[in-house]
Amino acid sequence: MTDRDDVRGPLERARALGPLLEDLSDRTEQERRLPEPVLRALFDAALFRLLLPRFLDGGEVDPVTFVQVIEEIAKHDASAAWCLCQAAGCAMTAAYVRPESAREIFGDPRAVLAWGPSNDATAVAVDGGYRVSGTWSFASGCRHATWLGGYCAIREPDGAPRRRPDGGADGRTMLFLAGQATIVDVWQVTGLRGTGSDAFTVTGLFVPREHAVSRDDPAERRHPGPLYCFPSGSLYAAGFAGVAMGIARSSLDAFIELAREKEPRSSKRLVRDSALVQFQVAQAEAQLGSARAFLLGALERIWADVSRSGLALSLEQRVQIRLASTYGIHQAKQVVDTVHHAAGSSAIFMSSAFERRFRDIHTVTQQLQGRQAHLETVGRYLLGLPPDTTFL
Repeated sequence: MTDRDDVRGPLERARALGPLLEDLSDRTEQERRLPEPVLRALFDAALFRLLLPRFLDGGEVDPVTFVQVIEEIAKHDASAAWCLCQAAGCAMTAAYVRPESAREIFGDPRAVLAWGPSNDATAVAVDGGYRVSGTWSFASGCRHATWLGGYCAIREPDGAPRRRPDGGADGRTMLFLAGQATIVDVWQVTGLRGTGSDAFTVTGLFVPREHAVSRDDPAERRHPGPLYCFPSGSLYAAGFAGVAMGIARSSLDAFIELAREKEPRSSKRLVRDSALVQFQVAQAEAQLGSARAFLLGALERIWADVSRSGLALSLEQRVQIRLASTYGIHQAKQVVDTVHHAAGSSAIFMSSAFERRFRDIHTVTQQLQGRQAHLETVGRYLLGLPPDTTFL
């Protein structure tokens, strides 16, 4: 069954995948990528197409629904949720290329675009396009991607950097078939092992001009609709906060279940009878619930605003999403840390409900979207100082 045949909404379809994701979570961890049965289920549920335009049979869902779907998947497998979020943000590129190119890249029901950052990538302008060389890392989902992409600084044929009208260095994201790149196995990590966030490299690859995109540039947006008033960075931030909150939700639920049944060796009372545990559970529930309400509430308000105006997000709106997302990620981490410690020795076994989630949440906070430095950016804005808008 595909999305076209399934009358359920994306959140219901995501919930239905929980048992499968949990059954295959060990395999996902061991293979360090999403195994084929997981991929097939995610494709059949059309969850890789949440942020694609409708003319491509995409979901074009609102941001609140997007975060809720990612959160639901993360309750069962954080790596699957991370890959979905990353691919969804990449898929927003479809709104910035010609419709023919969008169909070429995303027309396959199993189409996935993956990319990552680079320190050395360049694109030399040639007739009809660019000659691209570089290595990109942290490319979550590159092992199952059909297309890859990477931002490149553009150079003129004589090697001189190309400049924008404002004098800044020019650059574009180059899109090319995954089979044209060499993937480098580097993803030996603590958490989120199943994301397959390896590196990939190309040398002298020709990329036609129509496959070079200026991401999130309102001047190049070709597809209307309020979803594409949001920069992909804002939806990455919100979606990865959804990953963190899904991890925290399932960790807290698992601890509540444990506390109702576990009798510590040094006590004749159940864990739930401890006043400290009662306090910790209540506090964790409040932390997670308030962070979730903060994020979803901000997204709902901003969605309503842009649905009326049709205008790109203002700096203030981007700041709100960044603040709520960063706060949500770190509140989720505190919840996981609390229940991991409260679970005692039960948490240290790989077979427990806590060990992998503990590793996963700490990997989330080490990634770009989890940086606490984002709060400095927000604080500068709130205090009337010019913020660094790079990650807004």
